Amino acid sequence: MTSPARPPARRIAARWGTGIVALGLAVTGCGGPTGGPTGGAAGAGSANGRVTSITALDYYTDGPEHTQWGELLTTCGKSVGVTVEQTSVPGPSLLPKVLQQASSRTLPDLLMLDNPDLQQIAQTGALTPLEQYGIDSSGFAQGILSASTYEGKLYGLAPNVNTIALFYNKDMLSEAGVAVPRTWDELKAAAVGLTRPGRYGMAVDANATFEGAWQFLPFLWSAGGDEKQLATPQAAQALRLWVDLVRSGSMSRSVLNWNQSDLRDQFVAGRTAMMINGPWQISALNAATGLHWGVATIPVPQAGQTAVTPLGGEVWTVPQNASRARQQKAAQVLACLNDSTNMLALAKERYTVPSRSAVAAQYAEQVPSMAAFVASVEAARARTGELGVKWPKAATGIYTAIQSALTGEQTPEEALKHAQQTATSP
Repeated sequence: MTSPARPPARRIAARWGTGIVALGLAVTGCGGPTGGPTGGAAGAGSANGRVTSITALDYYTDGPEHTQWGELLTTCGKSVGVTVEQTSVPGPSLLPKVLQQASSRTLPDLLMLDNPDLQQIAQTGALTPLEQYGIDSSGFAQGILSASTYEGKLYGLAPNVNTIALFYNKDMLSEAGVAVPRTWDELKAAAVGLTRPGRYGMAVDANATFEGAWQFLPFLWSAGGDEKQLATPQAAQALRLWVDLVRSGSMSRSVLNWNQSDLRDQFVAGRTAMMINGPWQISALNAATGLHWGVATIPVPQAGQTAVTPLGGEVWTVPQNASRARQQKAAQVLACLNDSTNMLALAKERYTVPSRSAVAAQYAEQVPSMAAFVASVEAARARTGELGVKWPKAATGIYTAIQSALTGEQTPEEALKHAQQTATSP
């Protein structure tokens, strides 16, 4: 699963699940970085030159998530001796608010960002590199660190991340004698074999938004395609796969309009046997009566290849301000949020993947339904990894090409040539 042309991780990450229970997390090892001044221009929330409170901004406006994160921020704040004043704004409002605050130098002490937005904010000089606080970033998957890095410096860390995988209806596959597909040829054959009157074999989100681009990336990247140059045979091969699924009748043309929630609804209703989606749908799938489902990594062009999926999730950052003491306290809270114990507890409640690989491996053993997502995160890529702040233009080109090819207006080659022109236009 947003800014002028923001990729989908905001909606994706913000919909990690429903019915989330507020956590009473026990914070261990959360002292985080220490040292640095404790007096000076501490500003509001200080007494006798000591910082007693800091502010935090996020987009967790939904009741369960807002409460859950509020409790964790409070607990982490207490562990380092401050009160954390949490403010939440709707997802679409966060980036404009942050840009305005960066301009007026009124940013909060602790700031959450959708990971594709980090580079845009870091580019303004509004964030501080985390290395200066001594925060431990060891053990994080490389793609996660890449999403939080700008010009070689680490500006944020994500306690948990997400990506997408292939969900399938176990009963439908068993009835049709179809194995879980691992390659593109197997996917096409399985989709045909699973299609019945009133039911399609496969579904993707191919709509004209960043969700459509997000869902296409595993196919583009796993084929050897690249967002820097979309007009390539590898990219055309990936788009041709989606075209073939629609033309064969094993995938509905309605995917041109469906979002990821629509895919879930189709899957729950038995109108599609397989779908590409994320772990934020698991709570709803678990609640569906009589639905027996499984999840696997996204099929790849050839057996033995590794699926390369996009990385979703939010990062926590420490903005610039006039008080080094406040920055130090914010960094200590950030370190606490990224503590391994809290990572694991958050992941279990929200069906997300802990960002430290060792914690993620432990999680996959404890929650088998998340194993495919854990495996995929290890090779997942940040959408801004190649193009940085130029990624949104490429994403626009990608979802426009998908629409043109699936409607038959253009061949995959023609559509991607136009997409490349869109991506490189001034």
